[in-house]
Amino acid sequence: MSRFHELLVTEVRKTTRDASVVSLRAKDPALFDFVAGQYLTFRHVDDTGEELRRSYSLCAAPNGGTLQVGIKRVEGGVFSSWANDSLRAGMTVEAMAPMGGFHQPFDDPSAARSYLAFAVGSGITPILSILSTLLRDEPNSRFTLVFANRSINTIMFRDELEDLKNRFLGRLNIVHILKTSGDDAELFQGRLDREKCEALFAQWIDVARADRAYICGPEPMMLDIAAALRAHGLTEDQIRFELFGAAPKTRRAVVQSTKNDGVQATITLDGATTEISTNRETSILDTALTNGFDAPYACKAGVCSTCKCKITAGEVEMVANHALEDYEVADGYVLSCQAFAISETVSVVYEDH
Repeated sequence: MSRFHELLVTEVRKTTRDASVVSLRAKDPALFDFVAGQYLTFRHVDDTGEELRRSYSLCAAPNGGTLQVGIKRVEGGVFSSWANDSLRAGMTVEAMAPMGGFHQPFDDPSAARSYLAFAVGSGITPILSILSTLLRDEPNSRFTLVFANRSINTIMFRDELEDLKNRFLGRLNIVHILKTSGDDAELFQGRLDREKCEALFAQWIDVARADRAYICGPEPMMLDIAAALRAHGLTEDQIRFELFGAAPKTRRAVVQSTKNDGVQATITLDGATTEISTNRETSILDTALTNGFDAPYACKAGVCSTCKCKITAGEVEMVANHALEDYEVADGYVLSCQAFAISETVSVVYEDH
């Protein structure tokens, strides 16, 4: 079963010098129904024949008739450079159906909630989808966005945010934090770290009124903001994360078998089950890929949830997890790119995404 589907590029528009908004149309729109906060995983074969996979968050609100992603050029990034330099309207790209759990159901139009969001750079992409959906579907709710960038010229979706602010007067408050060329007020200059959050909470933002907070950006920033929010009364259930990049994690010592280091893995994918001999130094995902399975994956860093599978027998060690909720882990789900067998036998099931 093919996991990738063709999408027609209908527009590529620069939002900053180093970032583009790519508009897409699916041949089968039903396959690409999504909820605010989800992402698309793209596949591209470069000039050397290497297959690249990258995930980008959908930035438009659902039900708008358009799929849009924001792609910011990353230094040394082959895919992001290709997308910004070469992608044009009329071309086609391949993508998996929308995935990701950085969202909540918007099922109560009468709700009167207060939301907070914190984004750094391209971390605005899923936040933009979430806030535009909430403002549209919960007319009594309010949203405060804290958005950190290097300078005013690097702000992605600056015009779109201003349009939303004007459209939903009094319901959207945007706080820009700039490293350079910022407001004269010290409060709005510098880095978005815990110290900056404490200052904002003391002078500008009433955390006690917040029902939920969304955070998207680099790991150190997310940890700082989450710590500040918890210190001001928010619970873990009220804080949602979407990580853009993560610090590498080191495996704990591999549990040694009294017999050997071999592992018998049983992998179920697309309804077919196969037994494979592997070892404890190879991740579940790499075991599947090297044995010809078309297992889903994207980042291979534990950041997205594309490679999620369920352990039905045996034990694994999951080195890093920046995508699964606690309840998913408790139910036996793991990120297969970060999962290594620590028992002599292990069985995993890749469920339909």
